[in-house]
Amino acid sequence: MEAGGVSARLAVFGYGSLVSPASAAQTLGRAVDPVVPARLTGFARCWTLARDNLRSEKTFARPDGSLPRFCVGLTIEADPSAEPPNGALIEVTEAELERLDLREIRYHRIAVTGAVAADRPAARPFAAVFAYRVRPEHHYPDPPEDAVLIASYARAVESAFADLGPGQLELFRRTTRPVGVELTEASLVRDRIPAGNPRDW
Repeated sequence: MEAGGVSARLAVFGYGSLVSPASAAQTLGRAVDPVVPARLTGFARCWTLARDNLRSEKTFARPDGSLPRFCVGLTIEADPSAEPPNGALIEVTEAELERLDLREIRYHRIAVTGAVAADRPAARPFAAVFAYRVRPEHHYPDPPEDAVLIASYARAVESAFADLGPGQLELFRRTTRPVGVELTEASLVRDRIPAGNPRDW
């Protein structure tokens, strides 16, 4: 608690699907206020997370029924020389951070408070800002064999940035490194997805 009994404000910097208020609301269990566009210095946004499609909580199949071995996702990597990726600030409570930890099971939460600059100044600044970075065991600097990018996930992310504001989608594309794998239309064929984790990508 801060002086006077006022709770310290906490936020998460979303740089992928969390930019979508609807996606964030599905995890937090509440409506999410309009998110605040922001930039994250000192990091690059990359498609270097790989999820085991055969063993993870959701399995996708290609239109021909075959199962790709891995599905790639977005993460951030330390890189002081990179153009700062854009994203959104979402205010959260400590309990909501724990819900996000459950959703982001292949990531660990890191503090990025001093590295985030919001497009609009807050009336009362955040005491701490966090982001999620891939865990080492799921980090693939080069795509593993038979890895794909699920098209519905890519569309969800791009739609979120298009809704974030003018020029945000173009900035997302410019500050995201190339994916390097096949983009595939795939359908969910096995579902053991915990509550709060979007189910269609």
